[in-house]
Amino acid sequence: MENSWKAGLSYALGVFAVGFLFGTVRVLLVEPALGTAAAVAVEVPLMLGVSWLVAKVVLRRIPVERLLAPRLAMATVALLVLVLLETGLGLAFGTSLQAQVEAYLTLRGLLTLIGQLGFALIALLA
Repeated sequence: MENSWKAGLSYALGVFAVGFLFGTVRVLLVEPALGTAAAVAVEVPLMLGVSWLVAKVVLRRIPVERLLAPRLAMATVALLVLVLLETGLGLAFGTSLQAQVEAYLTLRGLLTLIGQLGFALIALLA
């Protein structure tokens, strides 16, 4: 089960790093042209593809049994770490915790949530 924790942490950190780069491009270049929700709609499938690739690399280096419990632990750790990192980043950029929670009630937030759930699901399936 220890590998589940390590793999979940590695998976989240890897995807977060790429997501930070994608998010920067989205905010600076894509959102002004398409709008916030459309820009996120473009980014989510790309990030899910990245998530799949990162999960495969992580699982080659840190093997996690293809059983429900270890993979569910990996997915849970990864999702918690990802959400904590995203929340911390939002706070660092001056977005209050309340504003971040309220953002999930928008179309952009729904798309983000779908992406986060897909990210967790990939840990189970990769």
